[in-house]
Amino acid sequence: MKRLAILGSTGSIGRSALSIVGQFPDRYQVATLAAGRNLDEAYAQAARWRPKMVSLATEELAGALAARLRTAGVSGVEVVHGTEGTVACATHPEADFVVSAIVGVAGLEATHAAILAGKPVGLANKECMVAAGEILTRAALERNVPILPIDSEHNAVHQCLRVGAHGEVKTIWLTASGGPFRQLALEQFATITPEQALKHPTWVMGRRITIDSATMLNKGLEVIEACRLFDVTPAQVRVTVHPQSTVHSLVEFIDGSILAQISVTDMRLPILYALAYPERPASTMTFDLGALRHLEFEQPDFERFPCLRLAFEAAEKGGAHCIALNAADEVAVEAFLARRIPFMGIPRTIERVLAATPEAHPATIAEVLAADREARQSASALLI
Repeated sequence: MKRLAILGSTGSIGRSALSIVGQFPDRYQVATLAAGRNLDEAYAQAARWRPKMVSLATEELAGALAARLRTAGVSGVEVVHGTEGTVACATHPEADFVVSAIVGVAGLEATHAAILAGKPVGLANKECMVAAGEILTRAALERNVPILPIDSEHNAVHQCLRVGAHGEVKTIWLTASGGPFRQLALEQFATITPEQALKHPTWVMGRRITIDSATMLNKGLEVIEACRLFDVTPAQVRVTVHPQSTVHSLVEFIDGSILAQISVTDMRLPILYALAYPERPASTMTFDLGALRHLEFEQPDFERFPCLRLAFEAAEKGGAHCIALNAADEVAVEAFLARRIPFMGIPRTIERVLAATPEAHPATIAEVLAADREARQSASALLI
């Protein structure tokens, strides 16, 4: 029986992870939940799964949850709050495996703490790896702790790499749907609205990641994440636009062989893979081979998607530039959704922040968070 700490339990990945627990009650139990600000969902999850601990964003929300649980007669659930509470959930002695699915760098300290505590991590938070990948992977290597990717693309790469040695890898190919604007005339990008950008053609995701998919910054973050997860150079990672989203990623080996991972577009599959690794439990998530009748692969257009170009540039420099890329994007996306800047204002903001970012390689999580704050302040100042 594997007992899970689920960080970001009220988000789409967290809810999918809990659905896996429900489908495999003989394999998985819930040890702790970090639920952010969604009080109603946190209460429903605590009442349903009876974890040892639940963390919410603030002391006020934690108090409200504790009161509701007492009124409902639910006992044995410790309610904590803030970053300290999330860390406590991630390092709880009864947690055997940590699902890191908190969006942004908010989950970084807890993910790092889990690794330091020797707990395997299923990583759905690419921002952690982008901002502090060198630190996290080094800590994991020193403690022999696996970091198992849950993002569909990196999960696919992980599966393909099981058949070849690291030195045999020539190129990792990350597939991208191309988002809703793959064929939109470039001159129309100036009038793209938040409503249009939030309509992803394939996946149902959170607001920021959906906008990042529309700009292809999300794929750029995945390039950086792939470099850290699989110990390859940016030159060994390529992006191909694949509108059907049936091939989740490919690995090309030095002998010319290319392996692809194909499955349904259901995040429960990569979550189950990470939770069960190295096993493969039987599931009902079958793929219709008829969907392979038509497959397209295209080169990404850097003029249409400058965020992807900026990500490759940041990947080459590493360190503070990767931190700044992610931080500036988060500020810019929030401004776009609030209609403070146009769609193409997102890459313009990121490029200006990157140009002002000095080359540095933070060595601690505190230094990473400080660099993140500086980049956010720089991006915010540009929007005034």
